[in-house]
Amino acid sequence: MKKRGKSRIVEYIVTLLIIITLNFILPRLMPGDPFLFLSTDQGQDVMYSEEQRQQYLEYYGLNKPIIEQYVLYLSKVIRGDMGLSLYYNEPVINIILRRLVWTFFLVIMSVIISTIIGMILGSISAWHRNSWVDKILYFKLIILSEIPSFLLGLILLFVFAAGLNLFPLSGAITHYAEFDNGWEKVIDVLHHAVLPIIALSVTRLGGTYLLGRNSVISVLNKDYIRTGRAKGLSKVRIIGNYVIRNALLPVITQVFLSLGGLVGGAILVENVFAYPGLGHLMRESVMIRDYPLIQGIFLTVSIFVLTANYLADLIYVKVDPRIKNNSDTESQ
Repeated sequence: MKKRGKSRIVEYIVTLLIIITLNFILPRLMPGDPFLFLSTDQGQDVMYSEEQRQQYLEYYGLNKPIIEQYVLYLSKVIRGDMGLSLYYNEPVINIILRRLVWTFFLVIMSVIISTIIGMILGSISAWHRNSWVDKILYFKLIILSEIPSFLLGLILLFVFAAGLNLFPLSGAITHYAEFDNGWEKVIDVLHHAVLPIIALSVTRLGGTYLLGRNSVISVLNKDYIRTGRAKGLSKVRIIGNYVIRNALLPVITQVFLSLGGLVGGAILVENVFAYPGLGHLMRESVMIRDYPLIQGIFLTVSIFVLTANYLADLIYVKVDPRIKNNSDTESQ
């Protein structure tokens, strides 16, 4: 088990090194540079002459050989330094931390909602397998899962925000609003987050539903479930005490493994609703060619995904001791 754990850690370190390398190269493959962009008449307030642009390139080390830039970047990342934003003139880590809170809020809420609802609907569908209830749930949730999150976000925005005026069109909080107490602020934040959370939750609901349905069906075929039915136990007790508990393992693993994709979906949804998370910040940083900020965002998302995968491995072993026993047997 220890050997397996060490090998997994080595795999993650190598993967992270590859990601850091790609993270350094990709922004530099884009045409232009930050100061060339700011020196054009694209509605920017800052206008640089060619001489000033060259001075800034030299100051930030962007005129050095690419290998030298990479070594400098790698040494800073190892020290936890993501650099200084070329546009905002502020440490990248500070900017990311301010925006990361909003993205995490959307992701965590959508995970909780989609997992609970998906597991409940999957259990109902599995219990009534091949009935009209099962067929209707299966058909509707599969259709919903095929709609991209950003497209569903646009539909929700047009219908409920622009059309019915039930929710705000953009942002995470009402600008310049004065709240009498903390609860008013919380309600305002939730009001702005409803549509983005629905867009993220609904699009991942189908996957959770299918996994929960298949997992519950496999558990329902076990001998102890037949014994419970023979004893006359109620459906609620069988599902709650025996079925869901044993069917949760693949769902828990899927939750952690899907966090990376969910963060990607959140990035698109945030741009639809102009929500001030990492997604909206990423769009801004790409538009202005802010290399350190682009690198910092991608690195943060990558570390988050790798950490989620590693936690999925650990939790999988904790929830199902048979995996640990099998690993110990193989190592012997």
